[in-house]
Amino acid sequence: MPLPSTPLSAQQLEQAFVTFNQVSSELDASYRILQTRVAALTTELNEARSQRLQELAEKEQLANRLELLMDALPGAVVVLDTADQVREANREASSLLGTNPANRKWHDILEEITQISTRHGQELMLRDGRRLSLTQRALSGGDERLILITDVTELHALQDVVNREKRLSALGEMAARLAHQVRTPLSSALLYMSPLCAAELTDTERVRIANKVLDRLRHMESLVDSLLTFVRGSSAKFEWVALPRLMKEVVDIIAPLIACAGGSFSAPADIPELQVMVIKEALVGAVLNLITNAAEAGEGKNNVSLHLKNDEKNIVFCVSDDGPGITEDMRDRIFDPFFTTRARGTGLGLAVVAMTARAHGGTINVLSNSSGGALFELAIPILGDGSALYGARSPTPTEIAVTH
Repeated sequence: MPLPSTPLSAQQLEQAFVTFNQVSSELDASYRILQTRVAALTTELNEARSQRLQELAEKEQLANRLELLMDALPGAVVVLDTADQVREANREASSLLGTNPANRKWHDILEEITQISTRHGQELMLRDGRRLSLTQRALSGGDERLILITDVTELHALQDVVNREKRLSALGEMAARLAHQVRTPLSSALLYMSPLCAAELTDTERVRIANKVLDRLRHMESLVDSLLTFVRGSSAKFEWVALPRLMKEVVDIIAPLIACAGGSFSAPADIPELQVMVIKEALVGAVLNLITNAAEAGEGKNNVSLHLKNDEKNIVFCVSDDGPGITEDMRDRIFDPFFTTRARGTGLGLAVVAMTARAHGGTINVLSNSSGGALFELAIPILGDGSALYGARSPTPTEIAVTH
């Protein structure tokens, strides 16, 4: 740009200097602001850098701590990716699995340490006999799975010991129940046999007594068979039984025993011609237990009565006595196994009754007798549970006909 040909006046020069000074002042102020801003940004950057370094240090410390925790866990931890490959595993994983699982296919590891037949749900049995429990969880995002592996070999060994103790306890209880069930027909058989040595007996009387003894022995054999069926876990056998026949068997067994002890026993003479679906030996045993329990409550001197009630759905066996009765605090416990108030009692008689009632889908209740003593009511459905649970045939109209 060419210089003006006309010299500037003093006023113009002064104005130019003023403008220059003003611009210089503005530039100087902008520079100072810029310096302040740069200093502030530098401080912020240093603070952010320090904070970032602190966070990285904390994350590294946390990662180290997690690694230490994983190695210190009593169980093994394995992380799988979507391709079923082990991405991470702690030290215990190598120890439990017997191999280093890192970067290997999980399926290949299982093939190596187990057999297919020993994989049951979330539990594995290793080739060396150890048992491992597996718990799987999907990690956040769903791209990886975490598997927690625990050695449960000792737990299974302890469970086997507990199960063995339970079996022994159950065996002892069943032996006690068998002894309790056999005692009544055995006593009856011995009582029938006692006159056999009498010289004045005729052959006809000897045959009659021998048949009664044989009947009691067969009853005991049936009880043993029932117990063996229970031990094997087989289903109890429901069958159609004529109610008069069932009642006659009960009376034939119990009447001489009560009479010999000095007590009295009464049973209904008119019994409905009714067919009932029951577990015969179990029901006979339960009714005998009720009668025996009633007789023993008065040391054998009780007056015991057996009568029936029928509502066309249930047969109710009612056993009453005039003994001391049952106190209120005993009623909730008398059906518990091994609970007894007698020195020589087994505590199994009423427990067997309750078990028999449940097996038939019936009920057992104890009430106070209006004339003193106790009243037990054993209600058994006429069709029992056999029609539903054991595939019993449908009854014919003549079989369920009731004579009132």
